[in-house]
Amino acid sequence: MTTGQPGNPRPTPTDDAPSPSAPTHVGAPPAPPSPASATSRSDATAGTDAASPPRADDTPVATAGAEGDAAPNGRAERDATKDGIVKVGGRKSAAKGRRAKNGAAKDTAAKDIAAKDVAVKDAAAKDAAVKDAAAKDAAVKDAAAKDVDEAEGTKADDAEAPRKADGDAKPVEAERWEAFASAPEPRPSRLSRAARAVGRFLVHEWTLATLASLTLAVLMTWPTLRYPRYTLPQDTWDPSLQAWQMAWSGHILLADPARLWQSNTFFPELWSFAFSDTLLGYAPAGMLGSGPQDAVLRYNIMFVLAHALATLGAYALARQLGAGRIGAAVAGVAYTYAPWLLAQAGHLHVLSNGGIPLALAMLARGHGWSLRHGYRPERRHDGWVYAGWLVAAWQVSLGFGIGLPFAYFLAAAVLVVAVLFGVRRLRSGRALPFGRRLLVADMVGGLFFAGVGVLMASPYFMVTELHPYAERTIRDISIFSPPASGFVTAPAESRIWGGLHEGARAALPWHPEMTLLPGFVLYALAAGGLFFSVWRLRHRLLLLVGVLVTMAFAMGTRFFDGTFTYVPLFEHAPGWNALRTPGRLMLWTTLLLALLAAGAVTALTDRVRELAAQRIPSWPGPWLRMATLLPLLLVTLEGLNATPHPVVPTEPAAMRSAEGPMLVLPSNQSIDQHVMLWSTDGFPDVVNGGSGFTPRQLDDVRRISQSFPDQKSVDYLRTFGVRTVVLLRSQVPGTPWEITIDAPVESLDITRQDVGDAVVYRL
Repeated sequence: MTTGQPGNPRPTPTDDAPSPSAPTHVGAPPAPPSPASATSRSDATAGTDAASPPRADDTPVATAGAEGDAAPNGRAERDATKDGIVKVGGRKSAAKGRRAKNGAAKDTAAKDIAAKDVAVKDAAAKDAAVKDAAAKDAAVKDAAAKDVDEAEGTKADDAEAPRKADGDAKPVEAERWEAFASAPEPRPSRLSRAARAVGRFLVHEWTLATLASLTLAVLMTWPTLRYPRYTLPQDTWDPSLQAWQMAWSGHILLADPARLWQSNTFFPELWSFAFSDTLLGYAPAGMLGSGPQDAVLRYNIMFVLAHALATLGAYALARQLGAGRIGAAVAGVAYTYAPWLLAQAGHLHVLSNGGIPLALAMLARGHGWSLRHGYRPERRHDGWVYAGWLVAAWQVSLGFGIGLPFAYFLAAAVLVVAVLFGVRRLRSGRALPFGRRLLVADMVGGLFFAGVGVLMASPYFMVTELHPYAERTIRDISIFSPPASGFVTAPAESRIWGGLHEGARAALPWHPEMTLLPGFVLYALAAGGLFFSVWRLRHRLLLLVGVLVTMAFAMGTRFFDGTFTYVPLFEHAPGWNALRTPGRLMLWTTLLLALLAAGAVTALTDRVRELAAQRIPSWPGPWLRMATLLPLLLVTLEGLNATPHPVVPTEPAAMRSAEGPMLVLPSNQSIDQHVMLWSTDGFPDVVNGGSGFTPRQLDDVRRISQSFPDQKSVDYLRTFGVRTVVLLRSQVPGTPWEITIDAPVESLDITRQDVGDAVVYRL
């Protein structure tokens, strides 16, 4: 290897060379380091020695100041002797120094600079490893800072005194290029962390599903919320009764909970709140507001929320069982807005069915079970089990018309699961993992559910004991049992099929409870789900069997006279004889059809996803995306309603000032339901009342009061404790009171006063 100047051979270091302490003359060959210096140098260049093979002339791989012979002042030679290769700058800086000092040939200088770069890099790595493995990054930064300082200060060093030894070196300044490095991510504040958590919550699947269910409920029930204080969906009779039920439960639980079942209507009957389904689960809503207008507003809000909960519950159940998002959405919409349910718009206790699929979804989630994946013990969670039983108990508290079949279904499901676990243990010789916590959750939750059911049923048993004629008979069931044609007949409230099925409805004996069409689109999707689905074949067959069995039960006595279906339950199952409308079991048929449809739609979306993965780019085209949404769109369109929203009769001014107990005339099932709603203004005791049956005492009052005011009717009412009679002029035409409303009453020892559109008699 040659030096920077031609003709000046570079001497090879030998063992007998003078020590570094000896004076070094300009132009003389550099003296080899002493043993101590060699030791420190070997530490700094260990990486170079290990990585670079020895040269043929046994000289070091890279020696700083090799071209010192040609340097004018010999400073480069002294730098190499004292500082070694560690003080040498980077590739670019070394090249500039060489050109400034000796103007060496470019090719030779480039080779020396490359060798020096390797030595410097290896030395830096070795220093970092020797000093501290944890401070590796800091050591690299220090070495880089030294290189930069040396490279920029080379010219200044040439004009100054000789460099100081390593021990006397100045402290390295802060890295000037540090400003260009990426700044460390600041620690988020509490507000920003809260904002991120809210953002994640808002885009979560269940948040979006809830918001979509609420939005769809408002649109699909429109115009329910257009005038929510003045109108009621479908009619003003049963909705008025149910608006009073919510108001009474909320009011009395705050005022006197012990009087819950002794309502202010049907005076002086006992257990009058149990004369029909109570909607007791909505009592918290009944605690807000007062008076008839607030009762109507509350009813309309709960009417919309009941639809939203049903959609969300069916969606959750389908998702838990293994359906995709679009398939679950189809199930939720089909279950909630099936055409046959439009005929039940006046029966909030029937529409309030969302707790059924929601409770089943929670129980399945807690037990780690799904239809698509089977039993997965690692997914068990007792918290969901508790929640499922709690929701199930709440569903029963809304009424037995829907809650009683649900209770029997849960009992049957528990029995089937226990049998399956027992059979599996006998076959395999070991039981499937279940867990003590899950067993405790089921026992506690099941006992709580049963306890709520018993507490709810006790008043009804008391009513049956006091009014044995209130029990249903097979003949009552036959009146409301739909024929097979009802399963393809839509009610008048269906915007799509209502007008087309007018003739078919006319052939039904009682079409409000016999138009049971769940939707032709749902039928088609469910049929497709039998052949093309994500569910296993045996599960599809079980769902089909469930559909056929529930249809047979929904026909009541029309299916072989109910001998093998409804009649055995009616005669032997406790409480079943109180269900007079078998057609409402169509709710279970609709749910099973919706699950079959969800399996088919999920299989379709999965297939579209597979096709999308084969495309370049990997994204489905517009037609494929529309194909996955088409079933959801069709099911939604088939659920559009044409439900009327009549205006609620205004409370008579006479009732605001009348003192109870009172009787409002005329009295019949329809008018009395309005009276019940008006009585929410202060809840005075009223003789009037409307429910699933009419007590004989109320029948007697209605019959005797036909001649009011006369001595017989006045004396009879006084025996009940009635203090006020309100006669509504708007309802008088065509009744016996049309003649006697203005008759004098002085001889009867009562007073008469005209108050607005009514006449008030004080007994």
